[in-house]
Amino acid sequence: MSEPGTPAEVDRQLSEEIDEAGERVARTVELGRRGFTISVMIFVLLIAQLLPWAEGHAGWQVLTGQAGGIPLLFAATSTGIGVLAGAVALVSRRWWVAWCCAAGGWFASVDGLLAIWSQQSAHATGAAGNGPGFGMIIAWIATIILATLWMRTAFSRA
Repeated sequence: MSEPGTPAEVDRQLSEEIDEAGERVARTVELGRRGFTISVMIFVLLIAQLLPWAEGHAGWQVLTGQAGGIPLLFAATSTGIGVLAGAVALVSRRWWVAWCCAAGGWFASVDGLLAIWSQQSAHATGAAGNGPGFGMIIAWIATIILATLWMRTAFSRA
């Protein structure tokens, strides 16, 4: 074993520090300017919760179950993945969380498409649907943009 302070011991310590730094970098993603855009889209999703979504209910009311199952599913996935998981990914910069946001964002985007479609479909034969509120459409667009940004971020490490 080398004595402390010898060149061999210093080389070993430096090698360990470099390996630790490499492992730490391998687990994180660099967001750069994309991080700002992601945070703006998260804010847009939060604002969309205050706007009309379905049957005259705001997004936060849909989230509490006041407008049916399919809009509720979109409200839950867009809020859970888009806002909560997105905030965790921004703070932690963990690569696996970015992947969860990417995959979950695309799932939420499909939910949004189904939620919009459910509001345009007739509830009874021959009756027209009420249509989606503009808050739901804004949330759907923001969810698609977020999913795209998270996918690009996740693939930047691949």
